[in-house]
Amino acid sequence: MGFRDRAPSGPREMHEATCADCGQKTTVPFKPTAGRPVYCRACFSKRSPPRERSGGYGGGGGGYGRR
Repeated sequence: MGFRDRAPSGPREMHEATCADCGQKTTVPFKPTAGRPVYCRACFSKRSPPRERSGGYGGGGGGYGRR
């Protein structure tokens, strides 16, 4: 069964947290763990590198035809 074969599970349970960078209250779709930082949407996007839009699955093209 692949990722797309799963039935939707309904609305996610959201948990309140405080952003580790700016201190703003935010909600996240996971239960925050003590000792691990949680970021609001704005701070998370500033911290994470931009995603490549190459189609995913590890990139690299798979190596077909290489020797």
